[in-house]
Amino acid sequence: MKLVIAIVHDDDADELIERLTEHGVGVTKLATTGGFLKSGNTTLLIGIDEEKLDGVLETIRKVCNTRKEVISPPSPVLGVTGVYVPSPIEVTIGGATVFVLEVDSFEKI
Repeated sequence: MKLVIAIVHDDDADELIERLTEHGVGVTKLATTGGFLKSGNTTLLIGIDEEKLDGVLETIRKVCNTRKEVISPPSPVLGVTGVYVPSPIEVTIGGATVFVLEVDSFEKI
């Protein structure tokens, strides 16, 4: 058995969960926050049999595409450290970060 941990953009999470559950794949959703842009992410925990792994990864690839977005940086606040960017910048968002772990034991109680 495998545990897939997929960190996806909030905009992709609902569609990904819907497609996975349509194929009988159980998903646990955790709300998380990204580091760089402080944007909303969703972390999905997916426990699956090894023979379903390729199908799950393919579904993640199809749904979680990267895309460009222009963001306007917030005004600097006194006492906050970091880099201040005075004009809007284009960033890449979306995609997914996926970890696949071996599961030694699984119990549904």
